[in-house]
Amino acid sequence: MRQDATFIGIEIDDTIAADPAIATKLQDTCPVDIYTHTNGHLAIAEHNLDECILCHMCLDITPPGTLTVHRLYDEGPHT
Repeated sequence: MRQDATFIGIEIDDTIAADPAIATKLQDTCPVDIYTHTNGHLAIAEHNLDECILCHMCLDITPPGTLTVHRLYDEGPHT
């Protein structure tokens, strides 16, 4: 997880990080373009991370427990 973020931190489990189908789905779904992929490997567009609107769409399309969104301002994780 990014250490210098102000509002949002995201943890991605290794089981989905290398899945090109999930990477594409996340990239296509996120309304603020947080997710990207290079050669099928999921990555976070860190310059967009604090734009997260907590819509939970990323959590809805990933297997339970494989992606966690942390609200750094209140330290409350969402899985």
